[in-house]
Amino acid sequence: MSSERGASVIVVGAGMAGLACAVHLHEAGVAVRVLEASDGVGGRVRTDVVRGFRLDRGFQVFNTGYPEVRRVLDTAALDVRPFASGLLVHGERGRSRVMLPWRHPRHALSGLLAAVGGPRDKAVLAAVTARDLLFPASRLRRGRDRRTLDELRAWGMSDRMIDGLLRPFLAGVLLERDLETSSRVFHLIWRSFARGTIGVPAFGMGQIPRQLADRLPPGTVTLGARVARVAPGEVELDGGGTTGGQAVVVAADPETAGRLVDGIEVPAMRPVTTFYHAAPRSPLREAIQVIDATGVVTDTIVLTDAAPTYAADGRALISTSVLGVTQDERPVRERLTQIYGDTSSWEHLATYVVPAALPAMPPPHPLRSPVRMRAGLYVCGDHRDTGSLQGALVSGRRAAEAVLADLGAPAARRPGQRARADG
Repeated sequence: MSSERGASVIVVGAGMAGLACAVHLHEAGVAVRVLEASDGVGGRVRTDVVRGFRLDRGFQVFNTGYPEVRRVLDTAALDVRPFASGLLVHGERGRSRVMLPWRHPRHALSGLLAAVGGPRDKAVLAAVTARDLLFPASRLRRGRDRRTLDELRAWGMSDRMIDGLLRPFLAGVLLERDLETSSRVFHLIWRSFARGTIGVPAFGMGQIPRQLADRLPPGTVTLGARVARVAPGEVELDGGGTTGGQAVVVAADPETAGRLVDGIEVPAMRPVTTFYHAAPRSPLREAIQVIDATGVVTDTIVLTDAAPTYAADGRALISTSVLGVTQDERPVRERLTQIYGDTSSWEHLATYVVPAALPAMPPPHPLRSPVRMRAGLYVCGDHRDTGSLQGALVSGRRAAEAVLADLGAPAARRPGQRARADG
C-alpha cells in the first residue's frame, strides 16, 4: 500500500460544503487537496446538458438573501436570472396570485385579493414576515423551537391559509407536507425569501460549485477518488493507497459521513423527483413559480421565462417537482395539463430522482452541530447547519475555521474574522 503526502488538509467531498471549506483554507495559505468520488464537483448541485437544454439535477434555486452566499460567491459573475418575487397558487378555486408588494407594487393588492385565507390570516402573515425581516437572525435562532405547523397555528393562522398557501409552498422548500420542520428553520428561510431575490444562474446551478472550484489551484480536486476509511490526518482510498496531512475534513453526504466518522447522527433524508419537459413555446410567459395546492405536483416553473439560456433552440423548458421517488410521468403530465392547458406537444426530456435531496430538520433542531470531531478530524455539510445552500457554505467555513484554529493560523487570516451578523 502506497502512502502519499503533500497537502496540509485533505477534504473528502467536492460538494458545496467541501469546496467552501477548501477555498477558505487555500485563501488562508493552507495547502489543501480535495478528493471527490463522482465525476464532477457540486454534490447535489449539478447541471447536465441534454439535447441542448440545461437541466439541474432536481429543481433548485439560488437565493441572494442567504448571507453566506453574498459573503462567499461572486453573484454578479453568476448572472442570476430572477424569478418574480411571488407565487401563482393553483387550487380548488382556480389560480391566485400572491406577490411581495415591495417588489411588485402593481400587484400590491394581490395578496389581499387572493383566495387563500381570510383578512385576518393575511394580517398574521404580514406580521410574521415583518418580524422575520426586522429581527436579527441571531434572535430568530434563539426562539422557541417546535413544528412549523404548531408555530403557524400559535400565530393564529387558520387551516384554510395553511393548506391553501403555506403548506404547498413550503412543501417545495422543505420537501415535506406535514410541516414537521423546525420552526426556527422556517423563520430563517422565510426571512431569506423575503430579503433576497430567487432565480437561477444563467448557465445552470452547476456554475455555483464551478466558481468555487476555479478559486482553487489547478490539480487541487481529484475526481473518481472514492474513500474507504478516514482517521485523523489520514485517508485510505478504495483499492488501496493512503494520503495524509495534518487534518482531514469529511464533507461527504450524510450517509457516507456517518459511515466514515463515528459519532455522526445521520438524519433522515427527504426525497424529490423532478421532471423536465420542452414545449414549443412558454405556456405562461412569466418567470414565476406555480405551486399546486391540491394535486400531485409540488411546484412547477417555466425556467426559460427567467433564463432563456437554459435552452439552445428557443423552446420553453418546464421544470416540475413532486415529493418522493417516482418514474411515472403520466399523472404529472395530466396535472400539468390542468395547470397550463394542452401539453400534447410537450417533449419529456428527463426525470431526476433525488432520494436524498435534503436532510430532515424536525425540532428540536440544532442550528449548529459540531464540525470538530477530534483532533485532526472534522466534518461539514448542510446536515451540520441547515439544509440549504446557506447551511452548506456556513458549515464549510466553520470547518475551515476549526482547522485553522487547531493548526495555529494567525487570527487575521481566518475566514471567521470577517463580520457575519447573519451567519
